[in-house]
Amino acid sequence: MSEQEQRFSFIGNSSDYFVIWIVNLILTILTLGIYSAWAKVRRLQYLYRNTRLAGSSFDYHGTPIAILKGRLIAIVLFASYSIFLQLMPALGLAIGLIIALIMPYFFVTSLRFRLYNSSYRGLRFGFSGSVKSAYINFLLLPIASALTLFILAPYTHHRSKAYQHNNSHFGQSNFSFDATIASFYKIYFFVFLQIVTVVGLFALGIYLMFQGSWSNLPKMAIFAIVAGVYLLLIFTSLLVIPYFIARIQNLIWNHTALGEHRFICNMGARGLTWIILSNFFLIAMTMGIFKPFADIRLLRYKLEHLALLPSDSLDNFIASEKQHVSATGTESAEIFDVDISL
Repeated sequence: MSEQEQRFSFIGNSSDYFVIWIVNLILTILTLGIYSAWAKVRRLQYLYRNTRLAGSSFDYHGTPIAILKGRLIAIVLFASYSIFLQLMPALGLAIGLIIALIMPYFFVTSLRFRLYNSSYRGLRFGFSGSVKSAYINFLLLPIASALTLFILAPYTHHRSKAYQHNNSHFGQSNFSFDATIASFYKIYFFVFLQIVTVVGLFALGIYLMFQGSWSNLPKMAIFAIVAGVYLLLIFTSLLVIPYFIARIQNLIWNHTALGEHRFICNMGARGLTWIILSNFFLIAMTMGIFKPFADIRLLRYKLEHLALLPSDSLDNFIASEKQHVSATGTESAEIFDVDISL
């Protein structure tokens, strides 16, 4: 018998998070970026510990030193690429190629680190995806997508999510993902239609206004058109991106399960559009000061529209998982403790 759905929630407040954000920013600047690893741990611990499901909170166990190691590796790699690209272009391109070739490996390492250091009710998450599959999903498929003028972008997106979800686990229970490739193409197609419609109407309006006599336009008119194009791109992004995020998140989570337990996501495109639009303008008006408040608004909205539908009592499930983990042990010895995510 199915249990009543359990909704995610965020119980933190923007004021507390703002204090963490401003202190992290000041200390990161004063230490020339070194404190950023400690800042990330402090930030994620606050967010995790204030995210609740069925009356219990999540937790984050990552260590700043491990994160700092990953960031130092990233800085050395990208600094080498930038410097040599200017001084010795051939060597710079070679370093760029090496970075592209090792990024899937670092991606797997980052996923293992992030999930292993996340827990709920004392049980750790984990990731068991292979490096070989990572190279297929995060190197070969993106290249194929670019070569086909992004016709394969929805397929690539689907495969990357299937790789992440199908190889993640909580305790000894595996996550699963059963969305179809066609459902991804459907969302991408509607987004494409929206972009083409907005840009097409704008271009038609400009053409009719000046009746094709572009060579006789004064410089101020050309400047106004260029500025209008940039504003249109920003406006279109602020409208299309929330629609895309809402539809994709609903699709992904409504087709994700943890063992016999399914997830439910009912994020609304209009509600998300309002939050992203208002956040954008408030951040701009406050010159960035509103950023931590915007982050909490967006996180709370996303969590409030996500739920878990247990197939049985969640307490029984957790108790059973703890017994299995105690009996089999964990794979912590196999984890790579380098996190290169920012």
